[in-house]
Amino acid sequence: MKRIFLLLIVVGVIGLAVGYLVFARTDSGYVSVQVLISPSKNLLDDLVKSVTGIKQIRQNILICGAVGAGVGLLLGLLTSRAHR
Repeated sequence: MKRIFLLLIVVGVIGLAVGYLVFARTDSGYVSVQVLISPSKNLLDDLVKSVTGIKQIRQNILICGAVGAGVGLLLGLLTSRAHR
């Protein structure tokens, strides 16, 4: 069981990193991690993040992390059954 959780977390983090490398790249470089992590302070900040595409970038990165966690879960389940 411990192996399943470890693979889920490790592959999920790898998925987040890959998602960041793929989706956070802009013409001027990568979007700052601070910008992606920080919540909107008010309605105007939320509007700016929507217009600039930060919300979409954040969503794509989170989807990559979720897919990575799912792959980690499957790998953990398959390898735990192989050891039985």
